[in-house]
Amino acid sequence: MRWLALFLMASLTMLGVAHAQSVDEIISKGKVVVAVDPTSAPFGVTGTDGQPDGYDVDVARLLAKYMGVDLELVPVTSTNRIPYLLTNRVDLVISLFSITPERALQVWFSDPYAAVGTVITARKDKAIKGFDDLKGLKIGVPRGTIPDIILTKKALPDVEIMRFDDEATSIQALVTGQVDALGSSTTALIVLNRGKAEKEFEPKITLVENHFGIGMRRGQQDLRQWVNTFIYAIKTNGELDAIARKWTGDGLKPLPTF
Repeated sequence: MRWLALFLMASLTMLGVAHAQSVDEIISKGKVVVAVDPTSAPFGVTGTDGQPDGYDVDVARLLAKYMGVDLELVPVTSTNRIPYLLTNRVDLVISLFSITPERALQVWFSDPYAAVGTVITARKDKAIKGFDDLKGLKIGVPRGTIPDIILTKKALPDVEIMRFDDEATSIQALVTGQVDALGSSTTALIVLNRGKAEKEFEPKITLVENHFGIGMRRGQQDLRQWVNTFIYAIKTNGELDAIARKWTGDGLKPLPTF
């Protein structure tokens, strides 16, 4: 099996996966390329100018500013952000990237820069108090996300999981009645209830509290050290709290460190 291991290592090197890019290399090329998801409001939205905007984009802008380089944003989805990172199409992922042991087998994470809950959301008049109440219902989830992983592992009887390419599409499925409930972050409620005098949707079941980290390729110790220092700086000087208040209407939640 040694020849297979050597072959795989050589293949990964050709793809650029094994390349450990440093901060100096990013500064030398004059720009940092960051993957963002413009479909997951308020962390990622499309602005009035047609360009990505949102919580994650503001963090990416600050990161480029502190690094002293230009910023290039690359739109991604929950399913292709890791492949984009591992094939060197982006330098970093700032895209509602929940920190999990499974994902850490493929990528490295920075310390968290944001935290949100993952919940089952439905209309207020939907009688859902626990998992037993989901029987016979269709639950929409963005493909490959934490709610998709959690609900798939639970394998709830008589529950149909409908997977969509992004959060915006899954939210629309709930609004139009294509699904009965939605597994997503609590920030989806901001979108669902925006502009309504009385809230139409509410969280029914809490699945987990998620912490979002900035993703990078494994082995990039120099880059991770710098990114963690950057996160520490914007947490302590209030800039990260200002971003949280701007996009979520609430202050920054307490965040752990590794």
